[in-house]
Amino acid sequence: MSGFDLLHPAVQHHVVNSLGWRSLRPLQDAAVAAITGREDALLLAPTAGGKTEAAVLPLMSRMASEEWRGLSTVYLCPTKALLNNLHARLDGYLGLIGRRAALWHGDVTTAARARVVRDVPDLLLTTPESLEAILISTRVAHRAFFGELRAVVVDEAHAFAGDDRGWHLIAVLERLGRVAGRHPQRIGLSATLGNPETILDWLTAGLTRPSRVVNPPADAAGDPDVQVDYVGSLQNAATVIAALHHGQKRLVFCDSRSQAEELAASLRSLQVQTYISHGSLGREERARAEQAFAEESDCVIVATATLELGVDVGDLDRVIQINAPTTVASFLQRMGRTGRRAGGSRNCLFLALSGEDLLHAAGLVALWGTGFVEPVIPPVEPLHVAAQQLLALCLQEGRLGRALWPEWIGGFVAAAGIAAHTVDEIVDHLVESGMLVQDGGMLAIGATAETAYGQRHFAELVSMIAGDPLVRIVHGREEIGSVHHSSFVTPRGQVPVIMLAGRSWRLRHMDWRRRVAHVEPAAEKGRSRWKGSHRPWSLPLCHAIRDVIAGTTTPPHLSRRAQRALTQIRADHDWVAPGATAARRDGADYVEWWTFAGRAANRSLQAWLGPAADQSREPGNLSVRLADSTAPAGVRVLAMEGRAAGRFPLPDDDAVRGLKFSDCLPPDLALRAIAARMVDPHAASRAIDEPLAM
Repeated sequence: MSGFDLLHPAVQHHVVNSLGWRSLRPLQDAAVAAITGREDALLLAPTAGGKTEAAVLPLMSRMASEEWRGLSTVYLCPTKALLNNLHARLDGYLGLIGRRAALWHGDVTTAARARVVRDVPDLLLTTPESLEAILISTRVAHRAFFGELRAVVVDEAHAFAGDDRGWHLIAVLERLGRVAGRHPQRIGLSATLGNPETILDWLTAGLTRPSRVVNPPADAAGDPDVQVDYVGSLQNAATVIAALHHGQKRLVFCDSRSQAEELAASLRSLQVQTYISHGSLGREERARAEQAFAEESDCVIVATATLELGVDVGDLDRVIQINAPTTVASFLQRMGRTGRRAGGSRNCLFLALSGEDLLHAAGLVALWGTGFVEPVIPPVEPLHVAAQQLLALCLQEGRLGRALWPEWIGGFVAAAGIAAHTVDEIVDHLVESGMLVQDGGMLAIGATAETAYGQRHFAELVSMIAGDPLVRIVHGREEIGSVHHSSFVTPRGQVPVIMLAGRSWRLRHMDWRRRVAHVEPAAEKGRSRWKGSHRPWSLPLCHAIRDVIAGTTTPPHLSRRAQRALTQIRADHDWVAPGATAARRDGADYVEWWTFAGRAANRSLQAWLGPAADQSREPGNLSVRLADSTAPAGVRVLAMEGRAAGRFPLPDDDAVRGLKFSDCLPPDLALRAIAARMVDPHAASRAIDEPLAM
C-alpha cells in the first residue's frame, strides 16, 4: 500500500484536485506510514525535496481522522525568515480541510499574539525561544494553551543539533510534554547528513516509543555546474558578479555580515539591483529582501548563512559563494537553492579572495566529489543549558521542588551526558549566587536572576545566543538594524559613518544609555563591525586541502585564473606530502608545525606541547606555531608527553563571556564546558601518528 493510500480521503482529494499533484514525491510517500502510525521520525531529503509537505500532509490526515481540536501541532524553525516564508503555504494547506496556522516570533506584534491566545490555531509556527517565552509568560495559561498538543515538527533539525540551540530545544520539548500531559510526536526535517541515526537519537531524547529515519532514494538530478574561480579581492568579486548572468536572479553567500554589507554596497555602485539579508537588519529591511525573493527576476541577493536554510527563494537561477562554507553539508544546502525551475540545473560559483580561500574552496569541492557529508555532532558539556533550564523552570512554575528537576528535564540531562551530581552542583551554585532562592525543599527565582535577566519579561533568559553589545540604528522612524558598538570608534573629531543594509549612514545623535544611534544617509563609504566566530575546519576538509596542495587531487572545476593561482601555491609549498605533517621555518622568524588537522585539533596540540608551542598565538586550521627554542624534530614526542599528562587549554575571559549563562555555573564547571568545546583530541592524535617531514 502506498503512502497516498494511507491518507484521509479529504486529504487525498485535495492533493489531487486542489493542489493538482499527480503523485507524492518519494519522501512524502515514504513518510506517511511513520507519521500516521504515531512514530517519531527524522525525514531526510536534499533541499527542495518536499520535506515540509512530507510532515504536514500526514499530520493533516491525523487531524481529520482523529478529530484533533485546539492547538494540535507546533512547527519549529531556526529563523524568523523561514517562519514568515512558510506561514502562507502551511495556512493554505490546512485551510483545505478547514484548519488554520498562525505565526508567533519576536517580530509578531503583541496584539497579534493576543489574538493567537484568544483564537487558538491548529498549527503554531514559532522558534524554540518563543516557545519557551510562552511557557514562562504570565499572560498565557500554558497548560490550557498546549493541552491538546499532539505533534511537534522541527524543521532544519541539523541546524539546531549542531549548536546549543539544539540542546535548548530538546529540554524545552521535554518540558512541553509535561505541560501538555503527553509527549507529542516528534518529527524532524533535515537535509542530507552523515549520521542520521545519531540525530534521530538526539531528537527523541527521553522518549521510548518507536522511531525511524525516513530517507528514500531522492529524485534523480543531473550533474551540477560547479566552478571555482580566483578573483583576489571583494571589489573584484563585485565586478565579476555584475558582469555575469544578466536577467537572472542570483543569491550570493558571504562569510560575514561585514562582508555582505561591503559587497552589497559595491554591487549597487555598479548599478546592480541588489538586496541584502542578514540577522542584524531591521524588520522592514528583511521584509524587502524576502519580497525580492518572491517577485524579482533580475537582481542579486547578498546574504549570510541565514538564507542557507529552507526559505523559498522562488525560481533562483544562480548561487555564488564568496570563498567557501566550512562544510560540504552547507555547500549542498546552498547549491540546492538552484535548479528548481523546469529545465534548470543546480549550480554554484565559488569566488576566492585569497590563496588560502582558494585552497579552502578547492578542498571542499574535492571532498564533495568523494560523496562525503559531515556528521552533525551536538555540542559536548551543555552545562550552561542545564543552568538556564533550571532558572526557566522555576520562572515557569513559580516554585519548584528541588528534587523534581528529573521529571521535567531528565531526558535532556541524560542525553547530554550530564551526571545528576553535576546538576546538583549547579543548583547549589545558583542558590549561593542568589540566582535562585531555596525555602525548605522549594526553589524560586532570586533577585540576582531578576537583575541579570529580568528585563523585557526575561527575554534574555530564553535565548542561548550570547548577545553582543549592539547599537540599534534608526533613520527617521525606521529601524535599519543593529551593529556592534565598536563601529562608532573613530579618531577624535571624526564623525562615524557606518554601513548597514548596503548603504552608508552618518551618525547624527547617539543615545548610549538606550544604545540607539540616529543616522542620516551619507555619500562616503562606511564600515560596520559585528563580533563573530568561524567554525573550525574538519579533519577530512584539512586532509582534502593537503591533497590539493600536494597535487594528488585536483578538482576538475577550476577556472584558468584558479589553476594559475593553484600552480603558484603548489610551487611555494612543494614540501607538502600526502599523509604527512611538516615542520617548516617561515623565513628566519618562527617554525610552523603544519598538521592539516583543523583549529580544534591544533588547540589540543598547542596545549599538549605546552611551552614548546607559542602560546601567545591562536592556532590556525592548518598549523601550530612553535616556540623559538623548540627543535622541530621533537614536536611529536613532546605532544605525546603532553597528551599523556592530560594538558588542556585554559579558556581566556572572552571565551568565558562568550558562553551565555556561564555566570550561572560554578567557575570550574564553566571552564570545563568551554575547554571541552575548544579541542579535538581525536584529530590531534591522528596528526601525532602521521609521519613528520622536515
